[in-house]
Amino acid sequence: MTLLFTEMFQAYNSFLLLAVPFFLLAANLMNAAGITDRLVNFAKALIGFLPGGLGHVNIMVSMLFAGISGSSTADSAGIGAIMIPAMKKEGYNTGMTVAITACSSVMGVIIPPSILMIIWGGVMSVSIGGLFLAGIIPGMAIGFSMMVTMYFYARRKGYARTPFPSFSTFISSLGKAMVPMLTPVIIVGGIAGGFFTATEASLVAVLYSMFLGISVYRTIDRQKFFSVIYESGRFSAIALFAVGTASAFAFLLAFFKVPDAIVSQMATLRLGFTGTGLMIAGAFLLIGMFIDAIPAIIILGTVLWPVAAAVGFHPIHFAIIGVVSLAFGLVTPPYGLCLLITCALGEIKVADTLKYVGIILIPMLIVLLLIILLPQVVLWLPELLMPDLAD
Repeated sequence: MTLLFTEMFQAYNSFLLLAVPFFLLAANLMNAAGITDRLVNFAKALIGFLPGGLGHVNIMVSMLFAGISGSSTADSAGIGAIMIPAMKKEGYNTGMTVAITACSSVMGVIIPPSILMIIWGGVMSVSIGGLFLAGIIPGMAIGFSMMVTMYFYARRKGYARTPFPSFSTFISSLGKAMVPMLTPVIIVGGIAGGFFTATEASLVAVLYSMFLGISVYRTIDRQKFFSVIYESGRFSAIALFAVGTASAFAFLLAFFKVPDAIVSQMATLRLGFTGTGLMIAGAFLLIGMFIDAIPAIIILGTVLWPVAAAVGFHPIHFAIIGVVSLAFGLVTPPYGLCLLITCALGEIKVADTLKYVGIILIPMLIVLLLIILLPQVVLWLPELLMPDLAD
């Protein structure tokens, strides 16, 4: 027991893990500051005129907010509270409304910054900047795949579109949304450029969020600020407790040589690069249905990495496959935390929205398949902007 508690403490005793509570705090401060409303107005002006306009707005806002928050649960709660009632009021099917909100929120941990990537980088000793850059193209591809699905669904159902905006309306909404949208540029650019570490970037995000909410928009008063601090601390405690206990479990697996046994067994199957990639994605998709992504990274990621390395996977490519697969677990029962949150907001049973989740997940899974088959989709940006990661 002493050894297990020692392993847990070693997991907590990490400068990098300080980024987790700070990014959660930054996301909650952005929500409290009313950033979501400004992003919604900008998204309406940008793509609201398409068939099923509010559905596209929902997806676009999730993409924009993903570049600020790093948390899918913050995304689903903050955006769902605004978009679900609005879409229901416009006559959108409640099941589809909840499904599109839940599925689009998974981009929160794929498009940088991402709390899951920070955990992955810390556990697997992979460059956080490289992971952030690698998540940009897959995250945007997932978002656009959902937009294509929403387009055809809206055409079939005859959903209304919002009026085409005037140029002045577009410029005005862009101006109001531009300041918060600078957050991912500051964070990812600062890390990739070597100006600060991921932990320092998380603190910069907090200070920037406080500046916007308290000084610029003046929407965060003293009471709201302390409420956000409390909620962020509570959720951080849950996430970090999972890190410690999962690390102790991963230590036991290594002690009993479970990873070595799996590598030996997989070597006999001779699956090759593509087959191993599909197996890895399948394993992460399956475990993501039952447990949270953070312990899944620590337990399954450390076990499967030797298998991936044996067939030539780049550590960043392997990481993105794992993060994307686990992100999809946030909308698949029985765990499906983002789906549970949005169902509660939409006042609908989980069973009543599963059909629509399946419709949206199909193109998302096709994007995951492309990520496995085409490593350059993931590696192009990191190799371009951080050439030292090429090896």
